[in-house]
Order: sequence, then structure tokens, then C-alpha cells
Amino acid sequence: IQEKNISLDPSVEGACEMLGLDPLYVANEGVFIVIVDALKANEFLEFLSQKEETSFAFKLGEVTDSYEGKVILESKMKGKRVLTKLIGDQLPRIC
Repeated sequence: IQEKNISLDPSVEGACEMLGLDPLYVANEGVFIVIVDALKANEFLEFLSQKEETSFAFKLGEVTDSYEGKVILESKMKGKRVLTKLIGDQLPRIC
């Protein structure tokens, strides 16, 4: 997943920053991720663009063999981190 492709509402981004929460682990109503064969991705995006409700669909990342079984976030600064399943509640950053 490329962080630069993630579109956050400014109010959500601001609230998460103030509360010390990671927006990737905050509930997002009406948002879903679909994994599609790379050869069909453009066709699928074209299909989604035909409906108002899904017209904002975009490519978030790609599946590779590099980190099998893991979801990797490439930050805007080109750093990488493994995204893991959140266990329990998020604790806000204190500092």
C-alpha cells in the first residue's frame, strides 16, 4: 500500500493527529478494499467509475512476492512498515 494514495478527509486526519490515533485503524463507514487481478484492475476501476457512489475508486497498492502474506505500507518518505491486525483498542500517543 502506498501512503501517498490514501485519501483522508482533513477533519479525520486532524482528529486522529490530535488524539494520537492511526487513521488506518479507525472505523471507516462506507469504505472497502477490493483485491483484483492486475490485468483486470483498470477495467474494474472503469466499471466502478460509472456509479456516483464508487466514482472515487482508485488503486491503493499492488500484490507482490516481496513480503508474502504481509501488508506493507510505503510511507510518503519512502520508508516501509508492516501493517498488522490491531489487537485491542488503540491507545493514543501521549507525546
